[in-house]
Amino acid sequence: MLTWLEREDPFPPVETALKEPNGLLCAGADLSVERLLAAYRRGIFPWYSGSEPILWWSPDPRMVLYCDELKVSRSLDKNLRNKGYEVRIDTAFARVIKACAEPRKGEAGTWISRQMQAAYIALHRAGHAHSFETWQAGTLVGGLYGVALGRAFFGESMFSRATDASKVALVGLVETLRERGTPMIDCQQRTPLLASLGAREIPRRQFLRRLAALVNYPEPAEKWIRVPA
Repeated sequence: MLTWLEREDPFPPVETALKEPNGLLCAGADLSVERLLAAYRRGIFPWYSGSEPILWWSPDPRMVLYCDELKVSRSLDKNLRNKGYEVRIDTAFARVIKACAEPRKGEAGTWISRQMQAAYIALHRAGHAHSFETWQAGTLVGGLYGVALGRAFFGESMFSRATDASKVALVGLVETLRERGTPMIDCQQRTPLLASLGAREIPRRQFLRRLAALVNYPEPAEKWIRVPA
């Protein structure tokens, strides 16, 4: 049975999430900074269309990318070196999430509503959400955004307007996370793109155990910067 939350309600145990649809846990409440941080700490994330109530999910299995398992193909490595790409961090968060919200080819709409965009921009201003941006000749051509808590990173969405531009941003993210001692990216659900880059599914119980050990590191909530090599 789906639990309906009021504004002040805590989340139910993730073990009560539905099997069909996979991982649907509860509905309702709000997208405040405090609510979102509480959700991510428990391995829960929001995902819903504009006409639905806010839906909260914790699927099983869970797609994750361990930073030491990133796969960089020969073609991606070539584009990293030869396309003139530059990765910046947190210089255009609102533009990145807006680009991620644009409907994909063959899709009529997007789950990243204006409400969702406003919520994650608030998270960014609070120092918890970050954008990794691929720039080429001064133009934003790709990127991703997600949430950092302790030494865990929760990937949300990516976009690309040039060859491998989103993948370049992901490589930049992994390099930065390695430097910060963050070993794992939560990718939520399986996609062929993420699998090609080395992400894999693990049981939710294993994910939650790993997450609990990572989110409580006292990492400061702040804007990230990229130090030139």
